[in-house]
Amino acid sequence: MHQTDILLIGGGGREHALARALCRSHRVGRVHVAPGNGGTDGDLEGRVCNVPLAADDLDGLLAFARSRAIGLTVVGPEAPLVAGIVDRWAAAGLRCFGPSAAAAQLEGSKAFAKAFMQRHGIPTARSGTFTAVEPALAWIDAAPFPVVVKASGLAAGKGVILPETRGAAEAAVRSMIEGGAFGDAGAEVIVEERLVGEEVSLMALCDGRVALSLPPARDHKRALDGDMGLNTGGMGAFAPTPALSGAALDAIERDVMQKTVDGMAAEGVPYRGVLYAGLMLTADGPRVLEFNCRFGDPETQVVLPLIDSDVLDAIEACIDGALIDTRLTVSKDAAATVVLASGGYPQTYVRGMTIDGIPGADALDGATVYHAGTRRVDDGWQTSGGRVLAVTGRGADLKQALQRAYAGVGRIRFEGAHHRTDIGRVGLMAGSTA
Repeated sequence: MHQTDILLIGGGGREHALARALCRSHRVGRVHVAPGNGGTDGDLEGRVCNVPLAADDLDGLLAFARSRAIGLTVVGPEAPLVAGIVDRWAAAGLRCFGPSAAAAQLEGSKAFAKAFMQRHGIPTARSGTFTAVEPALAWIDAAPFPVVVKASGLAAGKGVILPETRGAAEAAVRSMIEGGAFGDAGAEVIVEERLVGEEVSLMALCDGRVALSLPPARDHKRALDGDMGLNTGGMGAFAPTPALSGAALDAIERDVMQKTVDGMAAEGVPYRGVLYAGLMLTADGPRVLEFNCRFGDPETQVVLPLIDSDVLDAIEACIDGALIDTRLTVSKDAAATVVLASGGYPQTYVRGMTIDGIPGADALDGATVYHAGTRRVDDGWQTSGGRVLAVTGRGADLKQALQRAYAGVGRIRFEGAHHRTDIGRVGLMAGSTA
């Protein structure tokens, strides 16, 4: 049987989860992760290994893919996709999973995404797009609602400001357009209505014609319990979420996910890869907060463990335009992940803390440890980033999944470690009143 060697680009918990999911396929040989982390360094008895190449080193990555006869490249983070890695691989005759640079504008340019949604009647917040301060301030003055200020370009998840006053909104606009707070990413800003409701995430596999949804998830962005503290890259997640099921899920699949794929195809830019919709479930119906052009993090750590069918088959069907004939086997279980972060994250934190307890946590029934900000040392692992580890529990229901995730968290120690203790509580409450 021929096995495919895979190049997986990225170095976070998302990539570790992708590597393990891919290795469940009997058709996968070795997964090379660039640059990887302490968990992907020799994982699964050497089937997963690291490559010392940065995720934005497209020349080096292309040379590696050619020299190692890589059969498939899977891209984790957004920056290489926006930079056109899929187009470069296609020109070289190589297979790469993800949208083209033109399609990745859905994440790379919030202005493009907003205009696209308006053209195609996809529900989203009322907004204006500006490259000068005064028109933006005039729009804010006329808006009968609180606003959000967003950098249009890629800002590593930090380009969203929720001002509480008109003065704070003005300061945010000026800092981006005049002050260069986010560099080129903030030269164009979106000012939009601040939506109220429950936030959920839905990812779909796309082949240019069909959008095949994965289980909907709920992310926890704030650093502290009770949704307090600063926004982070995500402190935990669970799936599926009871907030998005039945007719509500069907409507979003039809009116957001499939309509986006249809709209991109109609504009001559077929969308292939993962389409991620961040959604707010408002009193007036669902609204799209943002599109991402790749797997989410930490949503991937709870969604992929629920996919019991071959992930490689689904990815190749996206590339080949054959998704209509693909059926995913989705478990009826639930999954929950809890992130262990460095002390001080998402602000200044110290690296190099010794981590204890990972093997014991990973050995627990129904628990899996995904590495993110770690590096391997002779006698184990040390911290090397803000979000260090994610412990995912899978169980018959959300309660059991959370118990297993937190049991794993309880086995792990490093100086300054912190985590939220209320991941999934909103799901438990919703489930108890359903």
